[in-house]
Formats: sequence, C-alpha cells, structure tokens
Amino acid sequence: MTTNLLRIVDLRGGLPVSSKLNQLVPRASLKIETAVDQVTALIRDVEVRGESALIELTQKFDGFDPSPIRVPQIELDSALAGLSDGLRSALEAAISRVRQVSIDNLPTTVTTEFSSGGKVHQRWVPVDSVGLYVPGGKAVYPSSVVMNVVPAQVAGVPRLVITTPGQKAFGGRPHPTVLAAAALLGVTEVYNVGGPAAIAALAHGVPGIGLEPVSLVTGPGNIYVTAAKRAVRGLVGIDSEAGTTEILVIADGQANPEFVAADLLSQAEHDEAAASVLVTDSVQLADAVQIALSRRLSQTSHTKRAETALRGEQSAIVLVANVEAAVEFANAYATEHLELQVANPIEVLPQISNAGAVFLGKFSPVSLGDYVAGSNHVLPTNQQSKFGAGLSVHTFLRAQQVIDYSEDALAEAVAYVDALANEEGLPAHFEAIRARFEQPERL
Repeated sequence: MTTNLLRIVDLRGGLPVSSKLNQLVPRASLKIETAVDQVTALIRDVEVRGESALIELTQKFDGFDPSPIRVPQIELDSALAGLSDGLRSALEAAISRVRQVSIDNLPTTVTTEFSSGGKVHQRWVPVDSVGLYVPGGKAVYPSSVVMNVVPAQVAGVPRLVITTPGQKAFGGRPHPTVLAAAALLGVTEVYNVGGPAAIAALAHGVPGIGLEPVSLVTGPGNIYVTAAKRAVRGLVGIDSEAGTTEILVIADGQANPEFVAADLLSQAEHDEAAASVLVTDSVQLADAVQIALSRRLSQTSHTKRAETALRGEQSAIVLVANVEAAVEFANAYATEHLELQVANPIEVLPQISNAGAVFLGKFSPVSLGDYVAGSNHVLPTNQQSKFGAGLSVHTFLRAQQVIDYSEDALAEAVAYVDALANEEGLPAHFEAIRARFEQPERL
C-alpha cells in the first residue's frame, strides 16, 4: 500500500472561481440528476402497483421477501427487550441530548401590533405526518432513528412513520437495534422497506399494507435515496438532500495529524463514494496526515471501502496559501461536515457561511456529532448547505401567519388598499374592503 492515499490539489497560487473550484474537487462520479432519471420508473411502479412492487423490488435488489412489510408490534417489543444495557444507555443519552437541543430551539409565537389595533401573529404548526427514512446496507443506524424521531416529537408531529431496509443477516427483517430504537421512542408504524422504493411508498402511500401518504419525508441515504427525495419533492416536502457523507477539515500547521487522519477516515468508512477533504496551508501537516492515514487504514475494519473513498476523485488534500484561503475554499465547496482544527477556531467561525454543521477545535470531531453531541447528523450534502439546513425541530414546523384586525384598524388601511389595488388593476380587492363600511340595505 502506498503512502499517498489522498491526491494533492495545489492552490497556493490562488483560488479559481467557485465553479472551477468544484471541478477540481468534485463530488462522487454519479450525479444526482442521473440518479433521478434512474429511479423515476421505480417510483412510478410503486405508485401504481404498491405492495407487489415493493416485494418484487426488494427481491430484485436485496434478495429476499420483505413480508410482512409492516413490522408487527411484537417484533418491535422483542427487539427492545433484547437491547443490551450498554447500548440502551447510549441511545438514551443520545435521545436526551438531541431532545434538549430540540426543546431549546423551539420557536415561539410572535405578535406584531400596530397602533390602530391591527395584529399579525406568527405561530408554528407541526406538519401532520412525517416519513422518517433510516438507512441500512453497509452499516446499521439506530442513531438515525434518534436524529429523525426526536425533533419531530418535540415539534409535536402527531404521526411518525419509519421505513428501513431489511437485512439478509436477520432473515430479511430490519436490524433489531433499529427496531429497538424505534420502540424505545414509542414509534409503532414501521415498515420493512428501503432505498428509493421506501421514499416512493411514503410519498404515494401503499393502501395494501395500511401505509397512508405522509406530508414530509426526512432522513439520510445514498444517492439513489437522495434522488428519490428530489423526485417526489412537491408531492411531499423533504428536509434536504442528505446524501453520501462529506467531511472537509480546515487545519493549520498546529493541528494534530493523527486527529485529522482519524476524522477523515471516520467518514470514508461510510461509503465508497464518501468525500474526505483536507484543506491546509501546511505541507508538513499534509505529509504527516498521509502517513497517519495509511497506517490507520491498514488497521481499520472497513479497509477496502475506506480506501476506495480516499483514493476517489471526491477526496483530496488541498494546499492553500493561508487559513483565509482555506475558508474561501470551504465556503465555495459547502460541505456537509466542516471541522476547524486551527489555532483559534472561534475567530474563524464568523467567516464560515456554507456548511451543514461546524465542529470547533480538536475535541469536537464529526463522529461525536454522529452520535451524542446533541446536534443532528442529518445534514445537507452536495452543496445544499448554500441554501439549506440540517434536520432540526424547525424542519417539522410551519410558520403560519394569523391576521387579526379590528374595524378601526381596517379603516386605517382603506386608502392604502385602494391605491394599491387600483394600481394593480384588481378593483375587487378594494371592493372587499369597502363592502365592510357600506350601510347594508337590510340585515
């Protein structure tokens, strides 16, 4: 195994415009637009044929029959009963911390009152139902159950639905730890289906198994799951395009290369398409990280998968002139996870505009956020953090304005409505106001 796992992109002479920059360090080779085209027919099949399509697709891609697709309560109860004390304590700690952060972030109703007595209230209303996707495949993710369910519960969503793929190792049933996490949180509507078919089922509903359509779909997944979420957006809401994981570390010469290497590897073990990027102004650090990565890779459990990710075009060490240039690169790249392993991370933080989540200093690794930091690990990928946010209690709430005007307050606005309605050529708008001040001929 050679020492240099990560390719070098030397930008010490200056950064190109952001469009060129993202070509130098691209994401995975399969583009989401291509993936959307690939899953469109599958989504339509689930819409039309429902349960039969889900069974056939699972048999085709996973090699087993997922029936019964609706996970019975006895299976959930059994999984919870079989949960080890240590794992239960860890899940309870994660639940407690995510719940506290969610509670602290709950928005409150605000009322604006004008002197004439007109009032506008903004209240926050939870969505009626949410489909929570919990991925499987290369790993088991009870932590994703926590990240999806807890903020939705704090928001007050009345109906929570979990979909998660079955596992061959467990006879085609969902991983028992995932089921145990769902049971621990009191979620009873769980379906044994994964991938884009699960997203289609949540969006369109599957009457044959009692699955009614949901209003919002959340949760992370691979590029095909992400593509399915994009394809059904508009029919349902989605949280963000939380696809294949990304980490970008800004590190200066004072950073510990072992910490940097360990964090890059922690995300590379997720998926062959995972992106691990280091941006630094120190050649010495870059060399030390390469050496540490090579040694750690040989000792990790998922060597082949992680090596594919690290050697892929989506991963690199980017050399820049200084920390300011590193920040400029990071804002253009807009990563899912951004670590600031620099001398004064608090001073650098205000310069960061685009990142799903920011991890400050050497004792705030991304893997902490994946589990028990209290933050949420469902985060926007593929530059979506330029306009989107990670999963939180806000995801499950809608801002709703309530207009509450008295007669005097409306009278004060008559002239304004008259002027604007006539300018826009919509006289009936003004007539609706004036009608309230005309003496009716009869009651």
